[in-house]
Amino acid sequence: MIVEKFPDRVIEIDQEHYLYFGGTAYLGLPTNKDFQNLVVQNILNWGTTYGSSRTANIKLSAYDKGEKFLASHIGSESAITVSSGMLAGKLVVHLMKKQTDCFFHLNDTHNAIQTENSFPVFLNGNLNDRLLDSKPEKITILTDGVPSFETKPVALSFLEKIPNHKEITLIVDESHSLGIVGKNGNGIYSSISFPIKRKIMVSSLGKAFGLTGGVIASDSNFIEQIKELETFTSAAGMNPAFVQTIFDAKEIYKVQHQKLLDNLNYIDSILLPNSNVKFDKSYPLIYILSQELVENLKEEKIIIASFKYTKEADPLNRIVITANHLKEDLDKIVAVLNAH
Repeated sequence: MIVEKFPDRVIEIDQEHYLYFGGTAYLGLPTNKDFQNLVVQNILNWGTTYGSSRTANIKLSAYDKGEKFLASHIGSESAITVSSGMLAGKLVVHLMKKQTDCFFHLNDTHNAIQTENSFPVFLNGNLNDRLLDSKPEKITILTDGVPSFETKPVALSFLEKIPNHKEITLIVDESHSLGIVGKNGNGIYSSISFPIKRKIMVSSLGKAFGLTGGVIASDSNFIEQIKELETFTSAAGMNPAFVQTIFDAKEIYKVQHQKLLDNLNYIDSILLPNSNVKFDKSYPLIYILSQELVENLKEEKIIIASFKYTKEADPLNRIVITANHLKEDLDKIVAVLNAH
């Protein structure tokens, strides 16, 4: 299906209007007029792009403002922006390859933080024996903040069971939790307090935050190491107009985050228990476990997100709730879910 304008809460297909519950614009920012005005004003000041290395002799204040806000919002010592969430993940994994003896992954992590020769944290429901053996080593554990097909942040209590002769670095991809979960949408990074050497967060800013770019957050020492990577120094930074907007829009994020929470609480108050539906009022994704239900929604002129992460995988069908959905939109989609 091809549409001619940004797919917000309503889209037009073949001259017919459909309610849209897809995409990743959780805070509804791409079509928010106040947010758009900030972006336009910042483009007028900073231009449409800035194709220069971040290490060049001319430094732009936009980066300093935006990155300090992100570090404060996330709850990290430091943060650095890059041109995409994918690059953020690849930079971090590339650097950690030089500092780790063994990688482990907790779930079907996003491609941004996947690496070859990584071992699963759990095997047949039990903690991997390699994490419990007597060998002292540096290990890096990779996980999504909210795993695919889940509606709650990842459970990390298993970290307490790993012996302390394993030096643990934890990398969390928060592309689908930053801006959404936690107080004011600060994600899960600041709440991770297990006995580990280092925690690193990577995230796209093109989802909840509505701007093309990515962020890496960690302790100051690690962020300085990222800044020294050749891949970072030889690449142009995130669009400075967008980074400035990250800083300028901090109050808008709070307002839109509350609207999202209000929508989720409303759904929770009217949605009946349903074995074909996976929903939690703290998270804006509703997973549909019945293909028949997907077809029923389409018959009611409701389009949801349906895609395959890999060529061989089954379609992932999910309803995406945003801050822009109206009560009448929610009434209509929940009526279909409750009738099934």
